[in-house]
Amino acid sequence: MMRIVLCMTFLVFTQSAWADGANVSTSAGFAPEQDALPVPPPDGAIVLFDGAGTNRFLSKSGDTVNWPIEQGSLVSARGQSRSNHIVSALHFRDADIHVEFMLPPKGPGNSGIYIHGNYELQILNSQGVKEPEMQHMGAVYGFAKPLVNAALPPGQWQVYDIRYRAPRRNDKLEIVEEGSITAWLNGQLVQKDTRFGEPRSVYHPYRYNTTDYLKKIWERQKKNQTGPVFLQDHDAAVRFRNVWVKPLDERAFFYEP
Repeated sequence: MMRIVLCMTFLVFTQSAWADGANVSTSAGFAPEQDALPVPPPDGAIVLFDGAGTNRFLSKSGDTVNWPIEQGSLVSARGQSRSNHIVSALHFRDADIHVEFMLPPKGPGNSGIYIHGNYELQILNSQGVKEPEMQHMGAVYGFAKPLVNAALPPGQWQVYDIRYRAPRRNDKLEIVEEGSITAWLNGQLVQKDTRFGEPRSVYHPYRYNTTDYLKKIWERQKKNQTGPVFLQDHDAAVRFRNVWVKPLDERAFFYEP
């Protein structure tokens, strides 16, 4: 049996809910500090992983994750068909998302951040790429290539800060207002007010090698526009640390088996 645990008493909101309406900007006033890593979570942020005992991620089946923790970092572990993703117990609608990561010294270092399971901020060894495309670091995979190539070499800590506004749906579950993403990578703006509608990838977690647990989340998500963030397995031992989410409205809660 699933249970929904409301956690409003644990969340401190410093921004009021955004009003619904077209052309809401996710870039206005969003200039995160990324010069010195790790970046401390701000007031109102919910820590998902800190390497010191807090780990609010679950497996795709809602069980304990099997990604190892090494030297305070959560390391992506290979699974069946490149789909051993992990999913946050925290669900939210609109939010700021912070993820620090390190690519392995060899290989493509392929991974990603699936926001609401549908929209992927790409992680990939893209250093030196002169004209990055939609498969390179900084892209919203399948929707928009990065504005610049901000990728650092493997073996260095890198950082994404993402402001996410979920698509709005009507009672028929049709998108009536596109979502929006603004993203900073390693101190450079890589996405600005990037709009998106229905998911495009056939490989996102709700479609490819999915589970009953994720199917329930997806059905609920379409109705309420609230969902988790995933860290992607794509056969690369990418390291993650200091992962936190700051909800931008009052809809965040924990959803656990």
